[in-house]
Amino acid sequence: MTTLATGDAAPPTLGPRRRQAAARFAPALAGYAFVAVVLLSAGTPAPDLARWTAYALLAVLLPGTLVYRALRRRPHTLVEDLAMGAAVGLVLELAAWAAFTAVGAPGWLRLWPLVVLAPFAAVPRLRRHWRVRYDTAAPAGWAWALTGVVAGFTLYLYESFLAVNPVLPTEEGQAQYIDLAFQLSLAGAATHQVPLEVPQVAGEPLHYHWFGFAHLAATSLVSGVDLPTVLFRLAVPALCALAAVLVAVVGWRITGRPYAGVVAAGLMFTVGEFGFENGWRQLFGTQATFIVWGSPSMTYSWVLLLPLIAALGEIVGRARGVAVPPLGRGAWVLAALFLAASTGAKASTVPVVLAALAFTAALLLAVRRRLPRAVLVAAGLALVAQVFATAVLFAFESHGVIVDPFSGLRTYLPEGRSAGVTAVLWAAVFLAFLLSLQLRLAGVLALLRVRRGRLEPVQLLLLGGALAGPAIYLLVGHPGSSNQYFTRTGFAFGVLLSAWGWVEVVDRAALAARGRLLLGVGTAGFAVLLTAVQLGSAASTPATPAYAPVLSLLCWAAALTVVALLVALCWPALVGRWPGLAGRGGLLLLTAVLVAGAPGLVMDAAAARKQPNGGAYPVVPMPASRVEAARWVHAHSAPDDVVATNVHCRAVVDGWCDARTFWLSGYAERAVLVEGWAFAPRMVGLPEGPYAPFWDADRLRANDAAFTAPTAAGLAALRDRYGVRWLVVDRAVGPESPTLRTLADLRFENSRTAVYRLR
Repeated sequence: MTTLATGDAAPPTLGPRRRQAAARFAPALAGYAFVAVVLLSAGTPAPDLARWTAYALLAVLLPGTLVYRALRRRPHTLVEDLAMGAAVGLVLELAAWAAFTAVGAPGWLRLWPLVVLAPFAAVPRLRRHWRVRYDTAAPAGWAWALTGVVAGFTLYLYESFLAVNPVLPTEEGQAQYIDLAFQLSLAGAATHQVPLEVPQVAGEPLHYHWFGFAHLAATSLVSGVDLPTVLFRLAVPALCALAAVLVAVVGWRITGRPYAGVVAAGLMFTVGEFGFENGWRQLFGTQATFIVWGSPSMTYSWVLLLPLIAALGEIVGRARGVAVPPLGRGAWVLAALFLAASTGAKASTVPVVLAALAFTAALLLAVRRRLPRAVLVAAGLALVAQVFATAVLFAFESHGVIVDPFSGLRTYLPEGRSAGVTAVLWAAVFLAFLLSLQLRLAGVLALLRVRRGRLEPVQLLLLGGALAGPAIYLLVGHPGSSNQYFTRTGFAFGVLLSAWGWVEVVDRAALAARGRLLLGVGTAGFAVLLTAVQLGSAASTPATPAYAPVLSLLCWAAALTVVALLVALCWPALVGRWPGLAGRGGLLLLTAVLVAGAPGLVMDAAAARKQPNGGAYPVVPMPASRVEAARWVHAHSAPDDVVATNVHCRAVVDGWCDARTFWLSGYAERAVLVEGWAFAPRMVGLPEGPYAPFWDADRLRANDAAFTAPTAAGLAALRDRYGVRWLVVDRAVGPESPTLRTLADLRFENSRTAVYRLR
């Protein structure tokens, strides 16, 4: 407190150091505040948000950051330590979850951070990692731009999902995307099982990439937040925000240029697919909404893949002139950790990583006539990870993935055309595929041109991953378009390399500060203009031929190409009027191409508001009465109790059961004797699709008899042989036999459902 000449006390002011700290943390605090406000606006209970925040800080960020600091050689920036540390924390959490759950003590999981915090507090050599001094600070523009990326994508998530999906259904007419209850059931199983079983068929092993659902379970166990709130509100926005920060951090580390990282984050989380208009969604199996909500495991896998790319980039060979401190030997430990976690995070991750390493090794051998041992060892680690995933986690199950070249493109080709017409259509569809999914990677071509094809080893790694993703998509097929995830995995490599190319083109253009400002403002204006045009032309999807979505995309591309040609014709006159444009036409063209997909997320959010549950995929009824009964079972049963139900079919078509119903196992978070069996690994990919009959007729017969013709002996057999403790009947599907009331205890009922406990 200082005193004025008048004798009055002067108001307290922040000293220079405090002002500097406040400015330094302002972007992060603003980003958290924005996400928090969005979540609260979507009905997230404030106490749950507070508990989740404490969990994220104390049980993920803190232990992970300490371990990351112990592994990397020298500090770079605080934001890198925190982002990479959060990813390390998720890997450690996975190991802790497996250990505590395996010994039957998942309720004690909240103590796992002490395993890390205690030695870092007690051992002098580790104690120094609590406080670290950084010589480099993130530029303010970089930090605020990244905050904008996170805020923009969070707003997109709100518009496309949060605003149209309650945590729990509130009415009988509620519709829900078909996979959401299945995802919830996997997370529910992970609260008390390791390894996981198929929740809809008690005792059936789950050969699947379920690590992301173990994370959801751990989040609920440690924070105390109810699992539906974790899945439908907290986890996905948080993982998306972390992935965006990791893209920026890894891009900075690999390229040595801060803004390459934030541009890569924008390409991944702001620019959408190109040509998204006229009501077409899920072109070539992909659009952002149901990548993040239809498959939370995809986002979870990105959070592990991005730091893995950073570690492998160090191993295969850093780019020359990069001033970022190297990771050192810790890169090997980090690579091993993230490879191990990636095996069960998403089945698409390790194959793309392995292909990227093989591509790097092949080109280094072909061009430089040498093959660094480190590249071979890294490829060997990736191969071991793939073998482990295939043999142990997936038990050699293919989940319907087969070698079927160009199956993802074939759906847009009409039948019965001449060979010439078919060839033209194939070329058009392939061009549309490249434009739709790969246009934002145009910076890769620019980098190849600038460097005349002479790429550094780390750039070869990124190029290999960017090519491997879509290549595998084109090589294999899947009845549910799950081969699209290979493309999404490749994006993590591709956006880093594309941003690298764009930044090098910017450097060559040697723009002054005013020129950079004009470029930024012009880019934003171009994106807004494109979005306005596409929103204005959007219409409902008419009944049209198979190639209609492709034709719409190509027409839009042709219109923009005409505009580009007109600008090129006028370019000499423009340069004469504004000499500063000389030599910078390539930069403007590349920038325009990279942001051409900017309307994608806006269009997707607008379309989501017009469809049931915001979804482009099939939806199922999710009546509030069903969920109420399931939640009652959750609250009054033990985690290892088995439930039986009379509901097996989403619908019955011509006497065949569409066995995609997961509401009971999802909201009860309990194993069901036989619910909907279509997603069991042994059933996926069968010719009958979801209409394939259940493989154990005796079990199904015994299950159904408990409702239609119950006997004391039959119910006892269910209890003693299968561990069934509860019967849940949906009377809208079929009323239970009156005899059941004399053989079991009615414990709950509402307008539609009833719950019985076996004696």
